[in-house]
Amino acid sequence: MRISVLHSPLTYINYKNLISIFALLLFSACDDHEQRLAEREARISARESELVTLFAELVEQKKSLEKNESDKILENSEDPPQIASNNCSCELPNADESNRETAVNTETKTLLGELEYVHLDPPGLAFSARIDTGARTSSLNAIDIVEFERDGKPFVKFKMHHPQSGELIELTRRLRRHVRIKERGDKEAQRRPVVRIRVMLADINEQIDFTLENRSKFKHQVLIGRNLLSDLAIVDVSKKFITAKTDNSDSIGKK
Repeated sequence: MRISVLHSPLTYINYKNLISIFALLLFSACDDHEQRLAEREARISARESELVTLFAELVEQKKSLEKNESDKILENSEDPPQIASNNCSCELPNADESNRETAVNTETKTLLGELEYVHLDPPGLAFSARIDTGARTSSLNAIDIVEFERDGKPFVKFKMHHPQSGELIELTRRLRRHVRIKERGDKEAQRRPVVRIRVMLADINEQIDFTLENRSKFKHQVLIGRNLLSDLAIVDVSKKFITAKTDNSDSIGKK
């Protein structure tokens, strides 16, 4: 026996309603998911904006700190040195005694002026000399320099002007070594001989190296550099000839 099921129009209407309700529910779920995603993106965007603002503030603070630090360093460098005051009642020397021809000692060092008389042995004569703390080695005016050998050892002979008469006097010294000196404007360094001569200046009595060079264009034949001055003298360039000439007869042979 077959049973037939009759579908009434009402049944089709119910099916249609169910499908519509299901579709509405599905669309509603999708809308909720999209809304949650949109809210999440909005929160992330807001947090990114906060981080960007915070980073900009940190950069400004760093620049401000660096500027303040540089200003402090500049202020410290521009501060004038403070001179300590004391109650010393030391008497200052009279102006007419400032250039007295006597050896003056500051602590254990000899005070020298920009120009002084130095006694050289040989030739056993006193010459006016420029005292130059900027020169590393002392130098001596030398004309007609000739290098030669004697008993297999190097020697050099040269001439210089007598400090009083101006006549040429000839000296012969053992050649110590050569130095290369490049003067301003010269493209190549010049090779110059070096000799050793005893120098007597105030209470200083030493044998030092002299570089031989033609100093005819200079007023003074002798230049005293740091190889004599170091640890022994202080130079006051505002003064000249403040030490007494060394007596030749008493100085030769002493150290």
